[in-house]
Amino acid sequence: MDSKERRQIGAHYTAEKNILKLIRSLFLDDLRAEFESIKADRSTRRTARLQEFHDKLASLHFLDPACGCGNFLVLTYRELRKLELEVLLELHGQQHEMSLDDVNRLSKLNVHQFYGIEVEEFPARIAEVALWLTDHQANIALSQAFSQLVLRLPLRASPHIVVGNALRIDWRTVLPPEQCSFVLGNPPFVGKHLMNGEQGADMELVWSDITGTGVLDYVTAWYKRAAEYIHHTRIPVAFVSTNSITQGEQVGALWPPLFQRYGLKIHFGHRTFAWESEARGKAHVHVVIIGFGAFDTGGKRIYDYADDGEKATVSTAGNISPYLIEGSDVAIASRSTPVCEVPECMYGNKPTDGGHLIVEEQDRKEFLEANPEAKQFIRPLLCAEEYLYSIPRWCLWLVDASPSEIRSITGIKKRVEAVRDFRLASKKGPTREMANQPTLFAEIRQPKTRYMLVPQHTSQLRRYVPFGYFSPNHIVHNSCSAIPDATLYHFGVLSSEMHMAWVKTVCGRIKSDYRYSTNLVYNNYPWPAVVTDKQRVAVEAAAQAVLDARAQFPTSTLADLYDPLTMPAPLLKSHQELDRAVDRCYRPEPFPSDRHRVEYLFALYEKITAPLIPTQKKRRRASTK
Repeated sequence: MDSKERRQIGAHYTAEKNILKLIRSLFLDDLRAEFESIKADRSTRRTARLQEFHDKLASLHFLDPACGCGNFLVLTYRELRKLELEVLLELHGQQHEMSLDDVNRLSKLNVHQFYGIEVEEFPARIAEVALWLTDHQANIALSQAFSQLVLRLPLRASPHIVVGNALRIDWRTVLPPEQCSFVLGNPPFVGKHLMNGEQGADMELVWSDITGTGVLDYVTAWYKRAAEYIHHTRIPVAFVSTNSITQGEQVGALWPPLFQRYGLKIHFGHRTFAWESEARGKAHVHVVIIGFGAFDTGGKRIYDYADDGEKATVSTAGNISPYLIEGSDVAIASRSTPVCEVPECMYGNKPTDGGHLIVEEQDRKEFLEANPEAKQFIRPLLCAEEYLYSIPRWCLWLVDASPSEIRSITGIKKRVEAVRDFRLASKKGPTREMANQPTLFAEIRQPKTRYMLVPQHTSQLRRYVPFGYFSPNHIVHNSCSAIPDATLYHFGVLSSEMHMAWVKTVCGRIKSDYRYSTNLVYNNYPWPAVVTDKQRVAVEAAAQAVLDARAQFPTSTLADLYDPLTMPAPLLKSHQELDRAVDRCYRPEPFPSDRHRVEYLFALYEKITAPLIPTQKKRRRASTK
């Protein structure tokens, strides 16, 4: 399959080590722990318990509703047959003289325990053959262990791989829920903007009864179908998914309906790690593994990975939030005003001009030579990338220009005419309406006082978002936001590791880079509840030190200064001092990690946003005296 086709249908092959992460967390570790407990049993019940455990393995049934070529089912069967062989050796390992018939009856597991749904015929047939081959390999291992050839020919048992669209067929017709033990798999990785017409129709069908789901990626449809399938059952489910469903606006759209309507609870979560494919043309994505069910359970687990995605640190949790941290089932939703009393963060000005109100640096000199009177209307334009890389960019800001000035300056008049023509040619009604005002940006939200600039897009490699201060003479492009009247204290808190922990968890992503949303990230950020004058002064002093450290390197761009490889020591040190000052505004004890910061912030967020319910006074009982 070529890479373009594979990307469109999300047909990637998960690496074995990542499949093992899922199946171990979902069931295999529990089965092995149970087996080890039985092995340690020295009572007369030991043999009976081993036989019961063997029967239990043979009774399990697995459904992969996006099975592809069957990798998840194959590895599940392989690991179960390995476990079964250990059970058989415990039961019969001392019997050196076993007949051929006896050995051939030992194994109770077979490929008929595995069910899959696959949209294309060819991968479905590969899945079947792969399971038979795995069965053959397991039989060879059994033969070697008991010195008798195990053969299952002719093949009487078959896997149940159904060819069809898993979002349009009823999973209960493939495997009735009362017979299903586990649901697992790796649904397609297709972003909301990359879906084709058929996939878009699938999403409309699946989510038609829930509003606000137009922001969701394709993978979420499997979560909805799984929730319907396991409702009122105790079937555990685990999927590998792109980490987009645990970040940004998708969290608020996906998880509340699943929690409220179907009673889902997250049982375990593997936090973001780099995903590896065994196909050519590997996909460069970051994924999570989420285990869930329509029932609550104890012993919930969170797996945190180092940068290499290899070694996991496992911690237990009383409850796992949709952000895969310990916390409640609360999902952050967009809001138009901040939850705390802080300055408003406003989106930048949107040109929608076809580029005709923008004056690039290489064109500015020539434009001013031909139109010297236009100088008073040319303003520096702050775009996210240009701001970070110190690339000069300009715009025609004609808010205060008179009609006579616009008509008399030839270069401006031509550009305004081009803006009008561009907007009139648009297919969007609002854009065509803006053709009536071709001298102005389509959306104007320019601060009238000194403001702090917020680039909406920044690299995930940066430890901090590089905010900055500007005068109202600098025009804010809609790739940035602005916070008018932001003090050094506000700059300090937002430039801290504490705020960055919130950004990393809550913000949306473009590929893996941060997308700083005003309504989602800034307006929901829980600022310190009570700050003393001493703490505020400490934050302001540390914030000024960050700005002073930047100023020591006037020839370096912010991209240079905040690149982890080239970040100068004075700037790093000043940021670390700022981190400590901000942390102390929240609590005296230091935070051991970003995850602890986020868990603290979410608890504070819930406290801030919880509705205040007045307590009713108890009525006094009338005296009987």
